[in-house]
Amino acid sequence: MIALLAGVVDQVASDHLVLDVNGVGYLVFCSSRTLARAPARGERLRLLIETHVREDHIHLYGFADEAERSWFRLLTSVQGVGARLALSILGVLAPDALVTAILAQDRAALARADGVGPKLAQRIANELKDKVGGLALGPAALAGAAANAESAAATDAVSALVNLGYQRSEAYGAVAAASRRLGPQAALDALIRAGLRELGR
Repeated sequence: MIALLAGVVDQVASDHLVLDVNGVGYLVFCSSRTLARAPARGERLRLLIETHVREDHIHLYGFADEAERSWFRLLTSVQGVGARLALSILGVLAPDALVTAILAQDRAALARADGVGPKLAQRIANELKDKVGGLALGPAALAGAAANAESAAATDAVSALVNLGYQRSEAYGAVAAASRRLGPQAALDALIRAGLRELGR
């Protein structure tokens, strides 16, 4: 199984690139986020690889970092989410944004990816809610999850911000940041004010 490729970019397309590794060109499917970070043709690139072997093909999926590869593996464990759909989700939501969307149960954010309807977004949010802790995620996302895990005031503050017109994942992130600054015993009105300040930045 191929786990990593390092070579020279030969070409970049809308959903894949070709990486020349010592004269052998590997076609690697990538998210739009990874493709946007790829260097110009002729320059060196290192990608983490997930290899899928099927009866009729072998496909390589490439990732710029371990967080994205971990999310790819987790997303493809959900029934109805194949490799291409997982890449579509990763192209719309970065790993930190994904953990926020799932913990906040923000189905609308997940449904922004092509091919993800409301029912599938709900399934992804439900199935992955208890599994996000073990991933290689950014510290802000994990701290936000910890800060909000048990706080009724934080939950109410998120609801209040959503009622004011903010997206659920935006509200969740703002309240998570406010909770980290104010501490776990912060009152509801203080969390709402601090959350609004975070959203205004």
